[in-house]
Amino acid sequence: MNLPWDRPEPFVAGFKALPEHIDELRHVNNAVYVQWMESCAWQHSNALGLGFDCFARLDRSMAVLRHEIDYLASALRDDEVLMGTWLVQTDSRLKMDRLFQLVRPADGATLLRARTTFVCVQLSTGKPRRMPDEFVAGYGSAWRDCSGEHSGWK
Repeated sequence: MNLPWDRPEPFVAGFKALPEHIDELRHVNNAVYVQWMESCAWQHSNALGLGFDCFARLDRSMAVLRHEIDYLASALRDDEVLMGTWLVQTDSRLKMDRLFQLVRPADGATLLRARTTFVCVQLSTGKPRRMPDEFVAGYGSAWRDCSGEHSGWK
């Protein structure tokens, strides 16, 4: 399937718009998109070998500092959608950015574009702490240099 991804080689997670996702406006509620972003990020992190067991062992986690979301079109009941994600920026110490794009394969429409900035925190204290070597190596294998791309989501 040739989908209109903004960048090459996304990590992709699939979702379906269920009746409980639909709000009074008869489309998927905006908060559900954020839940899908979180699920996609966790699936990607797990695929990189950085699941919660690793986080607990290292007493570190990547916590959301900021979301920027453009809601471009609505997902409707029973729509099947794909969320692509890319790790695009890091200082390899404290912060990293993850981009998201939500696509409806049935018509190729992009429903959402987002950027989330994460900060590394110590689980036991909740305070910012330097990324452990395991994070730099694991997430580093997926980081993409997007500095030469022409997008509002650099």
